Amino acid sequence: MPNYKYQVKAPDGKVRTGFLSADTAASAAAVLRNQGVHVMSVDQAKEGIAQSGFMKTLNDLNSKKPTQKNVLDFTTQLAVMIRAGINLRAALDGIADQTDHKMFRKIIVELKEDVESGKQFSEALAKHPKLFSPLYINMVRASEMSGSFSEMLVRIAGYIAQQIETRKMVVGASIYPAIIGGMAVTVTIFLMTFVLPKFYTVFEGKEDVLPWATNFLMMLSQMLRSQWPFLVGGLLVLSGAFFAFSKTEIGSFWIDRSKLSIPVLKNMFRSLYITRSLQTMGQLINAGVPMLDTLRITGDISGNRIFEGMWKKVHGSVKQGRKIAEPLQNNNILPKSVVQMIAAGEESGKLGEVLDEISVYYSKQLKDHIKMVTGMIEPIMIILMGSVVGFIAMAIILPIFKMSQIVS
Repeated sequence: MPNYKYQVKAPDGKVRTGFLSADTAASAAAVLRNQGVHVMSVDQAKEGIAQSGFMKTLNDLNSKKPTQKNVLDFTTQLAVMIRAGINLRAALDGIADQTDHKMFRKIIVELKEDVESGKQFSEALAKHPKLFSPLYINMVRASEMSGSFSEMLVRIAGYIAQQIETRKMVVGASIYPAIIGGMAVTVTIFLMTFVLPKFYTVFEGKEDVLPWATNFLMMLSQMLRSQWPFLVGGLLVLSGAFFAFSKTEIGSFWIDRSKLSIPVLKNMFRSLYITRSLQTMGQLINAGVPMLDTLRITGDISGNRIFEGMWKKVHGSVKQGRKIAEPLQNNNILPKSVVQMIAAGEESGKLGEVLDEISVYYSKQLKDHIKMVTGMIEPIMIILMGSVVGFIAMAIILPIFKMSQIVS
């Protein structure tokens, strides 16, 4: 029977730890609850010598932070349990017992303790802003006022699932080009540093009659072999400088603007930001969140400084009593057709439904753009890789062929 290390809080508020033998972690937790204590964590004890400080630090580094997938699972389970009639405190307690992720389990326990102390669930969620987005918190707050908690959790879970799916599509579209590009760089470096030097003795002393391509590659090969520490250091410095620049206000704005300007990628990124913005806005409006809060959150979640600035202008305009569509008509970020549909939704009082329909349409557009970009990048990368390798091969083979003709 395995041993489990537990951490519990006694009725007097003191926290204590110990070891317990049980068939499963759930059985151990049940035994502890029967003793009248609050179970904080139950983990299987490792056999052998206790971990050293270094190993403990290494394990702490290896423990991953909770992801949006953990939040999605949590939200889905909570929605099912609330709909089944289980109260919030008991639902959180049950989910915490079933969660394998240590850090996330601690967060759920903290949520339960805050609810037990009399706080609203939205207040408890707001203590973890890195994990629960402003949209999540505000939709929960709206459901607390309207009494539609379980339905709102289902809607939030659907939104998170859609965002995860969108992120997967974008990341998946960049994996193949990255692999091809990495292979091209690796093959080129191998040819320049290991293959071409084998021909130094053959070409030595004949630089005047060699083609310019061969002389250029020989010079480049010698530089790579002799100066590689400086080249690698320079590359690292440039990468670090660019990373630091991207974290500045000017750098992040320039990068976000470039995403909307690159010929092959601009339509894909534009569809991504339109989908994210309008889906967020539609969900918040349908949840009953006030319009000014909706516009502020939409700007924060849009993911692009250009779109964020646009929604901030809309926020200021609406704050002055104007309609949403008025400031949007003077920008070239959103398509005119989208602005017209937003205006029609405002006039009809069905803005949330209209935004949902637009976001669904642009979600499909995003998938089409990703397929198109992937289909275009694949042959371009193959052509570039073939051209580089072919150029190096011809620069090596051509002089050898000429010299063999001269000898014959």
